[in-house]
Amino acid sequence: MTAYPIADYDDAYANGAYIAGAADYPPRWEAMAQTFRDRLTAAGRARIDLSYGPAPRNLLDLFLPEGESKGLAVFVHGGYWKAFDKSFWSHLAAGPLAHGFAVAMPSYTLCPDIRIAVIAGEIADAVGFAAGEIAGPIRLTGHSAGGQLVTRMISGNSVLPEPVLARIAGVTSISGVHDLRPLLKTQMNGALNLDAAEAQTESPVLLSPLAPIPVTAWVGARERPEFVRQNRALYEMWRGFETPVHMQEEAGKHHFDVIDGLSDPAHPLCRAFLGHDPAV
Repeated sequence: MTAYPIADYDDAYANGAYIAGAADYPPRWEAMAQTFRDRLTAAGRARIDLSYGPAPRNLLDLFLPEGESKGLAVFVHGGYWKAFDKSFWSHLAAGPLAHGFAVAMPSYTLCPDIRIAVIAGEIADAVGFAAGEIAGPIRLTGHSAGGQLVTRMISGNSVLPEPVLARIAGVTSISGVHDLRPLLKTQMNGALNLDAAEAQTESPVLLSPLAPIPVTAWVGARERPEFVRQNRALYEMWRGFETPVHMQEEAGKHHFDVIDGLSDPAHPLCRAFLGHDPAV
């Protein structure tokens, strides 16, 4: 367990070391994602590697539901802003697709080649591009670093164009890192290149929501204590505003399997993301 105040920040943010079989997860995600993409491509319901910006990793995959879309769901991956890409997560689109939502999954430039603040700009561009392809309400979700990125879309200095922001119907942060200041004391900051100023301007818990958009803060109850604290921090800080905020600590889930609920249309996480059930 993490002791507070934190003495070892690297340990506090280490996930794999505390998950049995952690090394098996990425190849399993990649295989499931590839199978899903192949199936959707064969059905004519996948648009792969759409360019949303000038950088090599400014690409997104867009998965289409059967029939007319009810709106757009966007998933932003994690990896501490320095790992992974869209190709590992395609299968998580299954839940929103079953509910009639198109699903966009962007890659983005990784640290240390870019700063976190600039990644937020890339994600805003990706959301804006996908919004131009799919009509209707937009729902954002992201895991870990992706949780920071999607909550950053609706807080602080606006990064989304106003017409796109006005379409955001809900945001779900899954195991989000909402306060970047502790990362200044980790070895990974050698790649992130965070300084105190950027940690302040890119931490959603230190920013005001831009609109009363419903937010769900979701975390696994078996995650590292620091991720549980980060999840609670967003809930506690933002519920003081007009933003409707719900919090869920999902029993039995850790950092690597807490996202699984997105792939199941009946799972409470998927339903909360799409606004069917409040997460309380």
